[in-house]
Amino acid sequence: MAYLGVDSSLSGRRWVGPDIETERAAEMMRQQSDLPQAVCQVLARRGVPLMEARGFLDPKLKELLPDPRGMKDMEIAAARFLEAVRKRQRIAVFADYDVDGGSSAALLIRWLREMGLMATLYVPDRIDEGYGPNVPAMRDLAANHDLIVCVDCGTLSHEPIAAARGADVIVLDHHLGAETLPDCVAVVNPNRQDESGDLGYLCAAGVVFLMLVEAGRQMREAGAAGPNLMDMLDLVALATVADVAPLIGANRALVRQGLKVMAQRRHPGLVALADVARMDTAPNTYHLGFLLGPRVNAGGRIGQADLGARLLSTDSPSEAQALAERLDQLNSERREIEEAVRAAALDQAETRGLDGPLAWAAGEGWHPGVVGIVASRLKEAANRPAIVIGFDGDEGKGSGRSVSGVDLGAAIQRLASESLLVKGGGHRMAAGLTVMRDKLEAAMTRLSDLLAKQGAGQGGPADLKLDGTLMPGAATVDLLEQIEQAGPFGAGAPAPRYALPDLQIRFAKRVGASHLKLSLADGMGGGLDAILFGAFDGPLGPRLENHGGARFHFAGRLEVNSWGGRQSVQLRIEDAAEA
Repeated sequence: MAYLGVDSSLSGRRWVGPDIETERAAEMMRQQSDLPQAVCQVLARRGVPLMEARGFLDPKLKELLPDPRGMKDMEIAAARFLEAVRKRQRIAVFADYDVDGGSSAALLIRWLREMGLMATLYVPDRIDEGYGPNVPAMRDLAANHDLIVCVDCGTLSHEPIAAARGADVIVLDHHLGAETLPDCVAVVNPNRQDESGDLGYLCAAGVVFLMLVEAGRQMREAGAAGPNLMDMLDLVALATVADVAPLIGANRALVRQGLKVMAQRRHPGLVALADVARMDTAPNTYHLGFLLGPRVNAGGRIGQADLGARLLSTDSPSEAQALAERLDQLNSERREIEEAVRAAALDQAETRGLDGPLAWAAGEGWHPGVVGIVASRLKEAANRPAIVIGFDGDEGKGSGRSVSGVDLGAAIQRLASESLLVKGGGHRMAAGLTVMRDKLEAAMTRLSDLLAKQGAGQGGPADLKLDGTLMPGAATVDLLEQIEQAGPFGAGAPAPRYALPDLQIRFAKRVGASHLKLSLADGMGGGLDAILFGAFDGPLGPRLENHGGARFHFAGRLEVNSWGGRQSVQLRIEDAAEA
């Protein structure tokens, strides 16, 4: 039975409430502990038994961090890395151009700086060079360096790594591996085909952090000491959230502790970035994913590819300020470019039809730096995997995003092996590809078939799962602080989503071009502010703006809004239905 009787909301979704077993488990936990009801509900939904509740609410790295030696090639990689440090060899870091790559590079550069070594940073240009190591770059780096460490890339780079003659190469990555690995010193990757996959949820920065943990262990065994890794957890937290890695296992502790480190404002790059993003409260996962992450990414998307990594690794406040301001400017430009491509891609995909297993669009001149973001928007609109491709002549570079339960990276890799793509790879939820124009239709048809076999595109809009009902008067800062005990929230660990039933709209006004700000009331003295982002990308915004006095059920997540030193609660609306 639909929750609150909502079989079809304004966005066409059926609302589904918590099942009876979950509600019983939450109530039993509340009776047998001193935990708040809201926390018990989150724990019950996550399947956390009472005996494990305390440990879940206070995740400790020493208890959750896996033994680095559980990953293949880890000891070899750390030993070769330390050999380069001991012999004062020339080290280059080849990094991907996104947040995970930049954070991974910054971890190594900061660590090496504390050991008295200056590493060379190399980040390929997204347009001119594309993702990952390439033959000319690796050949040039090998001519002037003894060791090249590839971070957040390299697992599929057999030919470029072979071109690095005269230098040793270590790969620290998390992208899906092929049947064979590049011929190099070590490939540390939890998503190698010969790994168990138990640590497949780690982002590249998590893998780099574990390598540095292993390096520290080997140093201690030799009677030496290395840098304090706990001080670098802010970078791991940023990468984990921005790369949409699931907040499970060790990732929960890495992010929780990393947020605490970030709040201390020790590192110039992150301080400058937080300031240009106008963050005036303690950092949380929303800040990392939606304020800091996009700005770090902006350089790799439409500007100079290494700006983000340089910002995250610098120890100069003045350099950090200049880089942060440049990235903030680029991020504003990125938004404008993204909006133009988004509108064209959505129109094209809708014309082609959004009822198949794959939603896709391709266009001439679409900036390759924004196709990934647009693919994410298209995936959300269609509730199925999405691919967006920008062509420059006969060659197109694209990006894809998937939905839960559909492994897009494996399907893209299959297309590459069948020569329908020039190259392609990724992981379950995201992938990149290069395709020639004359193979576009065949590649997308084949991809649709592969995704259909995984169950993509079955059914209409996804059900909206809700954790319970809440009245505006109960939505307090204290409640949110209680809920946050069960965090951090993000991918794989969503924050509670509540239904607020039968509310009036006191007023609604547009904010910017596409957002809607509302004031809601329950008619009994309780009220709540609310925000609907991207309101006019679908039917929600127009209906709520022109409400005509009607009453609505609202669904969304609560957040603290800080303004002028005061805190209040607002609802981030995800859906609504007429009451």
